[in-house]
Amino acid sequence: MELTDLSMLELAAKLAAREVSSVEATRACLARIAQVDGKVKAFLRVDEKGALAAAEASDARRKAGNPASPLDGVPIGLKDIFLTEGVETTCGSRILQGFVPPFDGTVVGLLKQAGLPLLGKLNMDEFAMGSSNEGSAFGPTHNPWALDRTPGGSSGGSAAAVAAREAFGALGTDTGGSIRQPAAFTNLVGLKPTYGRVSRYGVIAFASSLDQVGPMARTVADAAALLQLIARHDPLDSTSAAVEAPDYREDLEGGVRGLKLGVPREYFIDGMDPEVQATVREAMKAYERLGATLVDVSLPHTKYALATYYLLAPAEASSNLARYDGVRYGLRAKDAKGLREMYGQTRDRGFGSEVKRRIMLGTYALSAGYYDAYYLRAQKVRTLIRQDFTKAYEQVDAILSPISPVPPFKLGDKVDDPLSMYLMDVFTLPCNLAGLPGLSLPCGFTKSNLPIGLQILGKPFDEARLLRIGRAFEREHDFHRRFAPL
Repeated sequence: MELTDLSMLELAAKLAAREVSSVEATRACLARIAQVDGKVKAFLRVDEKGALAAAEASDARRKAGNPASPLDGVPIGLKDIFLTEGVETTCGSRILQGFVPPFDGTVVGLLKQAGLPLLGKLNMDEFAMGSSNEGSAFGPTHNPWALDRTPGGSSGGSAAAVAAREAFGALGTDTGGSIRQPAAFTNLVGLKPTYGRVSRYGVIAFASSLDQVGPMARTVADAAALLQLIARHDPLDSTSAAVEAPDYREDLEGGVRGLKLGVPREYFIDGMDPEVQATVREAMKAYERLGATLVDVSLPHTKYALATYYLLAPAEASSNLARYDGVRYGLRAKDAKGLREMYGQTRDRGFGSEVKRRIMLGTYALSAGYYDAYYLRAQKVRTLIRQDFTKAYEQVDAILSPISPVPPFKLGDKVDDPLSMYLMDVFTLPCNLAGLPGLSLPCGFTKSNLPIGLQILGKPFDEARLLRIGRAFEREHDFHRRFAPL
């Protein structure tokens, strides 16, 4: 077994036992990146100097018997949406090329305090708008399980880096499924925490009422350990919840006996890939064998979730992205003859087609005469979607569902069909609209060896139970131990 084949906690155990050093682990990741990233294209930039310096500091702490955290010295990657002091941060967009933040986002600071070497910035759909990573201004990332397929989006670079064993773990963001769907497409565990559980300060905003930071890893325990480091109340983020995080690994092996798990009838739709449906249903049956009870539940407003999301998210995006005008940072159209022309040319050259599309949709939904008809009505439906979950959780402890209606699709298949691309999020969007936690768990493969994921949705701030439910399945199967054939 290669060093990069280890999970985060397996490496942490070897670091604690002084069997391997953080510098060795970091160099192994850098060598792996040099070996395979030309094909995968997960990294936009590698911070070799910074990662090795952090690894050397970690080894010194370990030698002194004073590790900063259980994961001290474990190298990970960051989606290029997090502000990182001294390291270019582009959010996958040309409009931010050359932007070097003067400070770290809160989660980046927490990871540095915990002693994790940060390998670099990972590719993503521009401003996190997309489901395939083809929206990146710097070219698509390729799925390590099949290089002609998408790794999912928008955190596709984060997923691909971990699946290709270039990093031991990564952070992504999830606005409408952008952690869970790429995790499912690359055979990883991905966790979207409850809205407010993890600080968004220093995270470049897409849709502020929906965005949430979360871990991507190879095992449930790794995801729990990484979440433990970043689940903190942050006074710098007005949406950060002052809810103390439990020990996410304390009850990880507690099993599911006696739990009631809901199966929403609205999540099994016409046109769903038969291999995905069969695999997810078999995973649900596995929970029955483990002692859980499956309960039929209804989430009747699910059918409106897609339309609701694609009114609310673009509306918030049009507001958030108004700041990119060429005046303060990033790209500037220098040949413009006046201020208005400079604004227009900068945004035209800097933004890609999907970002422009969502800005126009959002601006229209917020414009005079349409606000009540579209945006306000979508907010009311969002409340109904949240109430559906509240009612369902009166009967069950968590909800099981598919993550994507199809397995990883080929790059280029949907790039010219925005509506078809939007439909890839049909099972993940309601979780974000309701502000709930959601877990993506490897649950099988297609006949052509493409990963399939199971989604577990929980009650607000009930991430510990989600992880426990995920671990119960993981303990009985070896899907998470299979590596991409790269």
